Amino acid sequence: MSSRHDHLVDLPLAGSVIATGFDGWTEDIHRDFEAHAHDGHVGSRLLSETDRVRVWEIRLAPGQRWHAHRHVLDYFWTVVDSGKSLQHTSDGTTRIVEYEAGETRHFQFESGAYLLHDIQNIGNNWLVFTTVEFLDGANEPLPLRPS
Repeated sequence: MSSRHDHLVDLPLAGSVIATGFDGWTEDIHRDFEAHAHDGHVGSRLLSETDRVRVWEIRLAPGQRWHAHRHVLDYFWTVVDSGKSLQHTSDGTTRIVEYEAGETRHFQFESGAYLLHDIQNIGNNWLVFTTVEFLDGANEPLPLRPS
């Protein structure tokens, strides 16, 4: 997989960079990013959707990974309990992120901007997030495929 500009617009990505240039990426991770390059399922379960928002949950057991997914909408996430994750972003960066219970992070996207990443729970406890996407931003919402 070749490196390409992913239109990250100074997004407040959490965590500490531990690798760049796709260093340590397995073929499975590369294939996952290719397969899910336009996947708008930004959580493991869609809890609610209105004409204004989509509310998602990500619930990961220790060791579990949520596949690559693309954010194009303004959104925020809140983590329920403290935890730790490993994340890859499509620019070839790998990060370790530590979370405090209740931590919240907001993202805003200009037209054409996106964030394509995965998340793996590398902590000892469940990692649970609530993510709220706003459907009225600069980009059209990605269509959701049937679950």
